[in-house]
Amino acid sequence: MIVPTKKDHQSIAADLLNRAFEPEEATKILTEKVIQRPLFLCPTSPPPADARRARHLAAKRAKEQRRAKALKPKPVSATQRKKQGLYQIPKEGQKYALFEPLHNLWLGYIREILGSEVYTGGEAAAAKLASADFHGAGVEVVRSGCVSRVGIKGIVVKDGKFAFEMITVKNKVKVVPKEGTIFRVEVPVPVIIKTGEEEKKESRMVFELHGDQFQFRSADRATRKFRAHFSKTL
Repeated sequence: MIVPTKKDHQSIAADLLNRAFEPEEATKILTEKVIQRPLFLCPTSPPPADARRARHLAAKRAKEQRRAKALKPKPVSATQRKKQGLYQIPKEGQKYALFEPLHNLWLGYIREILGSEVYTGGEAAAAKLASADFHGAGVEVVRSGCVSRVGIKGIVVKDGKFAFEMITVKNKVKVVPKEGTIFRVEVPVPVIIKTGEEEKKESRMVFELHGDQFQFRSADRATRKFRAHFSKTL
């Protein structure tokens, strides 16, 4: 049995390339793609000498994986966050003045979202307001099933699913459930009146939130599409 050598393989390749390409092109392809072709070797560990050694290595790798998984930090659950008081505002932080910069940021945010509709309102403005974040908004309770809640006014520090948590001017934190409550929000809007000398006055955009229709988290409202429908409570 005659085994072809490396030189025989190269001559066969050269013959085939000469049939398909010009002599110069065939020589170039043969040199770059066949003769000088790099051979990449991937270094590997030597195989275990016996089955016992293989089982030992497999057990060692599994132990290292379990240890790495155990050392990986786990996310804090909602129960743990509640026990640690992460949802509560510390006593020294319950000051209305600390949240006024947040309220000013929210006013700029809501004006930017509404754009020109801050002057006209309408369904398009209502859809944007329904999906907006109300952390930092100044709200006032104008109607509620519980009469003692009417008149509560402050800055929203937590926009929860079922309640607004707000700080009042008297530096007190109030939790007002959304169910059965109507909130009023005012957004100052600058208006330029053109006369002999331009005058700049401040107007206000006032809208009301019906808490019964607003029982969603702010993150859920951002991706939710609201549709106009009849409400029995109106």
